[in-house]
Amino acid sequence: MSRIIGIVLAFLALAWGDLGGARAQGGAFSGLARLDVAASAITDTQHGVDFRLSLSQGVPYRVYTLADPARLVLDFKEVDWQGAGAAQLIKGMRVRGLRLGQIRPGWSRMVADLDASYPLERAGLDINHETGVAELHVSLAAADAVRFAATVGTPELPGWDLPDPQTALVAAPVRRPGEGPLVVVLDPGHGGIDPGAQEGELTEKALMLQFAQELRDELLRAGGFDVVMTRDSDEFVSLERRVAFAHWAQADVFLSLHADALSGAQARGISVYTLSESASDEASAALAERHDRADMLAGVDLRGKDDIVADVLMDLARIETRPRTEHLADTLIESFADHDLPLLSRPLRHAGFSVLKAPDIPSVLVELGFLSSPRDLARLRDAEGRARIAKALRVALSAWRDADAARAGLVRQ
Repeated sequence: MSRIIGIVLAFLALAWGDLGGARAQGGAFSGLARLDVAASAITDTQHGVDFRLSLSQGVPYRVYTLADPARLVLDFKEVDWQGAGAAQLIKGMRVRGLRLGQIRPGWSRMVADLDASYPLERAGLDINHETGVAELHVSLAAADAVRFAATVGTPELPGWDLPDPQTALVAAPVRRPGEGPLVVVLDPGHGGIDPGAQEGELTEKALMLQFAQELRDELLRAGGFDVVMTRDSDEFVSLERRVAFAHWAQADVFLSLHADALSGAQARGISVYTLSESASDEASAALAERHDRADMLAGVDLRGKDDIVADVLMDLARIETRPRTEHLADTLIESFADHDLPLLSRPLRHAGFSVLKAPDIPSVLVELGFLSSPRDLARLRDAEGRARIAKALRVALSAWRDADAARAGLVRQ
């Protein structure tokens, strides 16, 4: 691992030095480099894989590999991926998939899925001092599971830590339980490099962000709510950070918002999910697996991240929280029905969603419909359709808040 970090640090230093030289020569420099797709390619070599990325200017970068599944990750400050994708860049068979996107404001990421454990051999950034154009060359060696395992992991490099999500928020006020407005954390699913479900050019990440912003406005207009969003732009937020947002905001309620797509299925309607170690059905288990896999696909190292706190402490906290969560889910479903919104057959379901694992905060995941259903898709695309859903959620949260306050101090149910 130290060998790989040494390689990365050396080329970071080279990149900064060359950037300084380019500026000294009067070359235009901005924080955003553009990828020249025509001059870039990912190709198979005799034994490994070769990455050549042509950039309009040099930018600091880092490169590392992750396992289970094997993948190469490239982080940049920052690259415009417009017009680039797997079809344009992959010229061989050893890279099975490619994801490009923003990981956080100012940060771009490429994640390449590998068909075997190809260790990182070398990485270098060459800059043309006359034009400022840069070529990043990354070579992966022949498949070697032992060598690959010895070098995987996110490098801990100074200056490369992603910003703490708290810096983007105003500090949450300190308050006593039951005092003040209901603090609702809205979690628009996916984001940045992770588009979620897709239907044509429409992505789940964009649709859920739009709806979350509209729901936030609906709640704030009604009064009695404070609203915090886990993301307010097209950025990737890991599952762990989403839960951390809820704790930091001292949330009373956590709502994760999604709209899935099922190939060849006829499913339609809204559903509400709560956390359970055993899924209520196979479809729910598969859905939880797809959502949780988003972190891995976005190049996040999940090793050692299974438990936020000790299992026994979480179980103790959930003794208090579980009945409140169940009441919340029931109230949401009743409100959707009262507002004549279609519900999935058996709309209340359970599965092991990592994003719902805050043990002390009532947390539910709401599937607002299926992008694969023409009726659901039309409703979610329509401003009035989204407004009906937002109103139903607002009415349900108000009703739950009043009922929860009335139950406070009663014997646990």
